[in-house]
Amino acid sequence: MRARRNLRGKTLKAISKYRAVLERYIERHPEFLAALEPVEVEEDAPQIVKAMATAAAGVGVGPMASVAGAIAESVGRDLLPFSPEVIVENGGDIFLKTRERRLIGIYAGDSAFTGKMALEIQPQETPLGVCTSSGTVGHSLSFGKADACIVLSPSTPLADAAATAIGNLTVEANDITRGIDFAKGVEGIRGLVIIKGDRMGVWGKVKVVPVEG
Repeated sequence: MRARRNLRGKTLKAISKYRAVLERYIERHPEFLAALEPVEVEEDAPQIVKAMATAAAGVGVGPMASVAGAIAESVGRDLLPFSPEVIVENGGDIFLKTRERRLIGIYAGDSAFTGKMALEIQPQETPLGVCTSSGTVGHSLSFGKADACIVLSPSTPLADAAATAIGNLTVEANDITRGIDFAKGVEGIRGLVIIKGDRMGVWGKVKVVPVEG
């Protein structure tokens, strides 16, 4: 997390709060943790739970596919009253509010694009969620083989869930078009980058730039 002020204490408090909310909910509703498809939640469910369920339903995955993005955004919005700039990164899923141009480096495992390309984010695009799913890097569950599937959305939970859903569709490079077509049908997705091996697909309001040096 990066901010104009030292918000370590407030950040830890927010993380603990949202983790406790989710743990209590899962204790009462274990299917929320295990489901690989959307689940319905009660009208009076905690806001973070409803946000996760809504994001997951929009792309056809289980609600935990959006958990990292949901926590990043919830923590980030708790911090915004104390700083005009906040960046919360949670295992490759980012909530970003900035006053200046930012570059977000792209890591796609053994792909030739790793370390050579970045996403350029302008202040007027934020608050923004930037979330990544990979079937070749990390330990997150993915049924695809994308080296990186990066989704941009004003909703970080949706960006997270969509990255998982689109990543699941990407088994080989020829599936990049399939993933882009899927993203076009999801309301709320602003942009998309899919990387598989030496091929990259880009769609929407997203700017990919070379990394200097």
